[in-house]
Amino acid sequence: MQIETFEASGLSPEILKALKEIGFEQPTPIQAQTLPHLLSGNQQDLVALAQTGTGKTAAFGLPLVELADPSSKSVQGLVLCPTRELCIQISKDLQSFSKYKKGLNVLPVYGGASITPQIKDLKQGAQLVIGTPGRVIDLMKRKALDIRDISWLVLDEADEMLNMGFKDDLDTILTGASEEKQTLLFSATMPKEIAMISSNYMNNALEISVSKKNTTSSNVNHVFYMVQAKDRYLALKRIADLQPDIYGIIFCRTRRECKEVSEKLMHDGYNADALHGDLSQVQRDYVMNRFRIRNIQLLVATDVAARGLDVNELTHVINYNLPDEAEVYVHRSGRTGRAGNKGTSVSIIHSREMGKIRIIEKKGNFKFERLQVPNGKEICEKQLFSLIDKVEQVSVDGDEIEEFMDVIYKKLSWLERDELIKKFVSIEFNRFLEYYKDAPDLNKNVKEKRERDSSFSDRGDRNGSKGGRRGSNGYKKYSRYFINLGEKNSLNPAKLIGLINKQFRNEKIPVGNIEIMKSFSFFEIDSEFSTSFPESFSNLSYQGIPVNVEPANAKPSGRDSRGGGGGRSRSGNGEGFRKKKFGNSKRKWD
Repeated sequence: MQIETFEASGLSPEILKALKEIGFEQPTPIQAQTLPHLLSGNQQDLVALAQTGTGKTAAFGLPLVELADPSSKSVQGLVLCPTRELCIQISKDLQSFSKYKKGLNVLPVYGGASITPQIKDLKQGAQLVIGTPGRVIDLMKRKALDIRDISWLVLDEADEMLNMGFKDDLDTILTGASEEKQTLLFSATMPKEIAMISSNYMNNALEISVSKKNTTSSNVNHVFYMVQAKDRYLALKRIADLQPDIYGIIFCRTRRECKEVSEKLMHDGYNADALHGDLSQVQRDYVMNRFRIRNIQLLVATDVAARGLDVNELTHVINYNLPDEAEVYVHRSGRTGRAGNKGTSVSIIHSREMGKIRIIEKKGNFKFERLQVPNGKEICEKQLFSLIDKVEQVSVDGDEIEEFMDVIYKKLSWLERDELIKKFVSIEFNRFLEYYKDAPDLNKNVKEKRERDSSFSDRGDRNGSKGGRRGSNGYKKYSRYFINLGEKNSLNPAKLIGLINKQFRNEKIPVGNIEIMKSFSFFEIDSEFSTSFPESFSNLSYQGIPVNVEPANAKPSGRDSRGGGGGRSRSGNGEGFRKKKFGNSKRKWD
């Protein structure tokens, strides 16, 4: 059953009045399906799959607020979420929903703050508790929070809680809660760990999924720029410079990358800061508050750190690196284009990531637009017009400035009108003119790369030769190798190159194509170094694993065909691998 209006759901007049004040007009798809089920009194457990920005909080929050009994001071519902920020946001939303329901108390409990006031608030009574797993367990151990008789247990952003290492905490809480409770699990994705929670702790759960219909907002424009990896940061600056009024989040993969990018931006004069897991709670609150009031234009963040940051006016989301999961891209892009506003989701990629782009398009049911990285002239024009627009729109307080006008006229009287305007504009504009003078083209020539790969790399692989890229135009001859390390060993291209250079005592060996798979990888090196190359890795261990490096067209010695993973063998001509070049990523994303 689905509903088309909130009135049809059976919500009380007090709740409907609050929703009207908030501006909720009609249910979103996830709300339209969950509200009838939960408000009917049906005790069947629920697994709901929906992306960020689809209204999940109201989907479970409205039934909790409606059904909770204010006359009882005991805890009746517990909502678990991954971060302090999301905990606070959910609490605020439920408090808004229950504005006119007298006696209902919604209490957030989270780490990074003193536990004593939270214990005091619990003793005074709270029907609905919103908490992070660690703090909930602390309160349970101190006998301050009793969940043995709760009626509802909600797991919000369940996949993120598992990604953040809360599995044991969730097991403890789920085991300690009332057996009669109704469990509601909300998640963006359905990894096997989520399925296990459903199997182990839920009874005949009803599954609702709206992720296919709500993967992306029609208000979001999806674009990408293709550059060489070394030019990624330069491209980021040009993208920001082309949008003088940009207000957005730049997503990075790791804390380290997040810190590096934010420090570079601040050093280069951009109004930016970072949000990542190494910050103290006080530092996080300070950064997030400055971003909310727009004292910061660009917030550089990891996916986990940005959870709970609810800002509707973002103009841009920038993927400094594409995420590993298509669903994560949807989460990121859903942070712009909200509340009827238009937004842009930007991705900075290199040529080997086109496979990911296609998979995201298929998952999200939309098309990316490829844009050219702007050149210096384009950026300078945009900045100049922005400056002129601000001059036109600036308000002038005549009384305050009038007393200085005589001095100003006298000081500038020797300048002609045109010269005066040029000097005025140059005060703000010279920096851009100087920086972008003789700026190089950062756009990656995909056509040229495809022709080169087709002429040299593919030809060599099909012929079964070790040297895949040698031609009359002077390209180096490369040899292709297999290594029994992959994603599961936290291997990435930078670490692999570092490993190669380290074994050759930091001699900088030319490295060609690198393909990182789940449990093994392939890479190319200049054939001049191939004679003793595999032997250089003998007796080497990486994270406790003996490293095996062999020519890619050779049969592995004493190991199965996938470096410990089993399955398809590595063929001598390279075709078996080429046909599944993005195969591992595709399995991961699908």
